[in-house]
Formats: sequence, structure tokens, C-alpha cells
Amino acid sequence: MITLKRFVILLLFCLSSSSFTQSQVSDEILESMDDDLSVGNDIFTDFQENVESAQILEDERFYRYGRFFSVNLGIGHTTFTGNRGTAFKDKFPTFHFSLTYFLDFLSAINFGVEFSKHQMTIDFQTRRFPRTDEIGAIDVSIIRPFLAYRFYIDTSNLSSVFTYSNPYFTGRVEYWYQTNKFLDSPTIIEGGQEKGGGLGGGFGFGLEFPLEFKKRYLGIEALVHPVNYFDGDVTSWRPSTGNTVGYDDLKGLGWSVKTTFNLTW
Repeated sequence: MITLKRFVILLLFCLSSSSFTQSQVSDEILESMDDDLSVGNDIFTDFQENVESAQILEDERFYRYGRFFSVNLGIGHTTFTGNRGTAFKDKFPTFHFSLTYFLDFLSAINFGVEFSKHQMTIDFQTRRFPRTDEIGAIDVSIIRPFLAYRFYIDTSNLSSVFTYSNPYFTGRVEYWYQTNKFLDSPTIIEGGQEKGGGLGGGFGFGLEFPLEFKKRYLGIEALVHPVNYFDGDVTSWRPSTGNTVGYDDLKGLGWSVKTTFNLTW
């Protein structure tokens, strides 16, 4: 009988101890959850602080090693495809002037102007001038202001050859303002010349080789230009009745390549 009483007392003691232990564990779990959900231990706040610290370090690195802006002077060549390429004879060189503002290590804004000259010879009768085949040479001048965005490729993990070439992709918006001057027949139209413009673009790839780090660079850039020429769709230069020589239109893509000398600060 005494043994049974001792067993009952021991069982009750174990149950009470287990209940106390479970209660203690539960309290610790709840306390830990409260700590995680408290304002002082907000995971989003910690993440934001880490991002801000990383951004500050990146800005400091850019101010120390990066370029801020540059002045670019260059020459190159502009040509065309399609009927425009067939009709035009390109004159060298194309002149380039631009300014570049660097947003960070991998992006920059570039704006400036380019100028190129071409020549077209009309020695056949056309719909526009059906009574003469002596129009002769037409001097074409094209000036195009532009605004471009550059994205530099991260080459930090590549070999030094690629790292120091600073490769980038670029896209830009342009306005092609064109003047056609009738050299051999200045009286054939009023004023001896006609003017017009059209919206265009440029897409391509470039490299910048340092001549002196953060001060002077040699740039090379190649672009393709889809352009809405003011005289691209006109039928002025189609052959007159009974003739077969002429141009149905003056459409065609523009292509340009240039070398620039970049003074950088």
C-alpha cells in the first residue's frame, strides 16, 4: 500500500515538472517571436541600412576612380544603303562634337552634333524636271544634333585588354537637317537650294581606350541610323515618261563610324 502511494506521488511530481518545462519553453518561443516583430529588430530596416551603406561605398568609389564628364572631338565617315546609297557619293570626313556626362561607372548621357557632306549627280530627265537632263551636281549637307544614352559593359572580371577598352552599347535620338544645293543649275528652283529635316535614331557599339587614365581617351564608335528623310519618299527623281533611268525614292539606312579624342575630368 505504501508503495502505491509513493508511485502516485512520483507520477504527480513528474507531470507537474513536465508542465512547468513546457510552459517555460512556450514562454521563451513567444518572447523570441516578440523580439523579431519588435520595431528595434525590423528585418526591413536592417536590409535598408545595408543597402544605404553599400550605396555610400559605391559613391565614394565613383568619386575617387570614376569620370564625371568629357569633351569629345572627332572625325569619321557617313554612308547609306538602298537607293540613297546608290545616288549619293560620300565626302570625307564627317565631323563630330559632343559632351558626355557620366551617371556612374556603367552609364552616361552623350549629346552633341555631327556634320557630313555628300553629292548627287542628276544627268537624266526626271518627273520633277522633265524638260532638262542637265541638272548636274547637287551638293548635300546634313547636320544632325543628337541625344544618346550609353551603357558600359562591366569588364571587371575579364582580362585587362577588355577592361581598359571600356566597351559600351549606345542608342540615340537624332534630327537630320538636310540642305540640297543645286551647284550646276542654281536657277532651276527658287534660291538654288531646298531644305528639310526628319527624325532619326542611332544604335551601335563603341570602345574607349585610355591614353592617360581619367584624362584623355581615344574613342571608336560605329552606328546604324534609321531615318525618316524629308526627301526619302518623294517621286521627284523618278524617270520621266519614256525614260528608264532614275530613282523611285531616296530611302536607305545610314551608317557611320568615327574616331574621337576625349578630354575627361
